[in-house]
Amino acid sequence: MGLFDRFRRQEAAPRVEPTVPRRLTPTRRRGFDGGQESRLLYSWIAGNSSADRDVRQALKVMRARSRDLADNNDYARRFLQVLENNVVGPDGVRLQARAKRQDGRLDEPDNALIEDRFKQWAKRGVCTVDGRHSLNSAARLVLRSVARDGEVLVRLVRGPQAQNRFEFALQIIESDQLDFDYWAVARNGNEIRMGVEIDGFNRPVAYYLLPYHPGDDVMRRGATERERVPAENVLHIYKADRPGQTRGVPWIASAIVRLKMLGGYEEAELVAARTASAKMGFFVSLDGEGGPVEDKTPDGDYLTDAQPGSFERLAHGEDFKPFDPQHPTTAFSEFVKALLRGTSAGLGVSYHALSNDLSEANYSSLRQGALEDRDAWRTLQSWLIECFYEPVYAAWLEPAIMSGALPLPFSRLDKFRAAEWQARGWQWVDPLKEVNANKIAVEQGFKSRRQVVGDTGKDFEAVIDEIAADQALAESKGVTFGEAAEATQGESNADPQGDQD
Repeated sequence: MGLFDRFRRQEAAPRVEPTVPRRLTPTRRRGFDGGQESRLLYSWIAGNSSADRDVRQALKVMRARSRDLADNNDYARRFLQVLENNVVGPDGVRLQARAKRQDGRLDEPDNALIEDRFKQWAKRGVCTVDGRHSLNSAARLVLRSVARDGEVLVRLVRGPQAQNRFEFALQIIESDQLDFDYWAVARNGNEIRMGVEIDGFNRPVAYYLLPYHPGDDVMRRGATERERVPAENVLHIYKADRPGQTRGVPWIASAIVRLKMLGGYEEAELVAARTASAKMGFFVSLDGEGGPVEDKTPDGDYLTDAQPGSFERLAHGEDFKPFDPQHPTTAFSEFVKALLRGTSAGLGVSYHALSNDLSEANYSSLRQGALEDRDAWRTLQSWLIECFYEPVYAAWLEPAIMSGALPLPFSRLDKFRAAEWQARGWQWVDPLKEVNANKIAVEQGFKSRRQVVGDTGKDFEAVIDEIAADQALAESKGVTFGEAAEATQGESNADPQGDQD
């Protein structure tokens, strides 16, 4: 090997670069923070049970606590009252029959007859088998029961048992009579969950009702076995929060603990405030001598009474130690407001609607809160119409025609099923602004007159009839209103024009 070959080999050899340790960069954590294990979340124990398992474990206790709050907690009672006032209202939800003729026009005579007969049936003493409710009061009871208990059952009674000429009535049944502890497999293969028989598609087939309330002290004779009632004869009304949920839970479930703690806190502050207002104190002997024997209590403690506006001189060697707890604290009001804001969020109502506190409200905040509340009320109105009013009307129509109480041909039953429901509306926050806004909306084609009237909870046809009747009566008396009256007044006040000699 020559010298030059040695140099060539050294040049051909690959050059080795010195290795430098690479700086490791932290990898970004993937996933959701709510699913990570951390020291802050160790106490958060949550399961993935089915809806029915969660309901089975907690429903009885939640329902009992919810009823206790409805009986004894002012804010829970206020919530239920606000629900009734805004969802059902003083006049309830009114039927508007919409049967049409073959040419597409409304069949006004038949519709008027249907509305009149349904109104007669909806009176108190007729529409329920116990004779205690009208349809409006029954709807309020249904809504209150669902909100407080989570669910309610309405049994559809047909035939002579209804005890009215329409041969149809309602029986409102508290949810406790739906046998909660009955879990089984029926002979037909259907599953029975908490008293509800369901098929393979989770569709209710029948309900197993107890003949008496399990919390009643009086047991009825011969009524010991549950009754299987087909689903077409029962309205099981509740709001499902999860798919596959067979029974309903109280609407105030998320606010139960806060409402209970709030009530306990207010009671403690009230007791402390009463104690503070008494301005009690203790006499302390400096020389160890006791007081007179006649001033002792049965327990051996010395006692003296204080009269308002009086001063008492202490004996020689005595001192007075006042007992003056400072209650209620200055933070009491703000603390209660904070709790009520959280409670109102859980109940789905605004703070001022739940608390009746308008001390910090102005026009803008009041209007915004009212609009949000009314959207919630309209949603609940639609839900109540779908779950209660519509199925009740559909079930009432057939026996009413068959019994002759509604003199219409049964062959056109499908035609008479067409109906709309007018729920209650609300007055405007600022009438002048709202009226002007609606006037512009109607003129520009953004709204119809029917929609404007419907937003106030009134029937458009009834309003038109009232206006026509008012105009006819005014014309017969020679009275004019509005622009016509102004024009007439202007003509009478105008100076006569004529030639003067």
